[in-house]
Amino acid sequence: EEIPRPIQDSGNILKQGYLEKRSREPSFFGSEWHKRWCVLTQRNFLYYANEKSKQPKGSFPIEHYQARLDFQLRKDSRKKCCFQLLCPGKRSYEFTAPSPAEAQDWVEQIQFLLRDLSSLTIPCDEDEEEEEEEEELSKDRDSSDSMNNSQNSTLNPEEPELEGDDIYEVLPGELPNSQ
Repeated sequence: EEIPRPIQDSGNILKQGYLEKRSREPSFFGSEWHKRWCVLTQRNFLYYANEKSKQPKGSFPIEHYQARLDFQLRKDSRKKCCFQLLCPGKRSYEFTAPSPAEAQDWVEQIQFLLRDLSSLTIPCDEDEEEEEEEEELSKDRDSSDSMNNSQNSTLNPEEPELEGDDIYEVLPGELPNSQ
């Protein structure tokens, strides 16, 4: 069964699942904790009424937030399943996971992502560019090799055709295997 993904973040989901989210203004009649389908992407934290919902009930950029377990949020048997997302000057979010292990996993995933986002170096950007340049150079070399080989074989029909596994480059004006 395919789980609907938010359009702006499709393919970038790091973690998702049901959590109970504490409402900002607890209603006089209802519970202050509401079950929400939560989605952590590489940039945002989104929460939906349920996993089939197309539009999030809320979302916020995860960058600059901190995640930590907080056993003071609840007084009941689920207090060891609670965690908070905090950011100075912004709204904090409080959640209850289905189990203490699941709460720990959410916190670890978010902390890992935040370390990645705050890292000053972006791994592999420079490496990728160098690799791409090397690939382009080797493509150029390959095409000039095949051009040189074909020129040599037409200019010198008595010379045998070179095998593809020969590792030496034939330079224009040189005959292969001539010493």
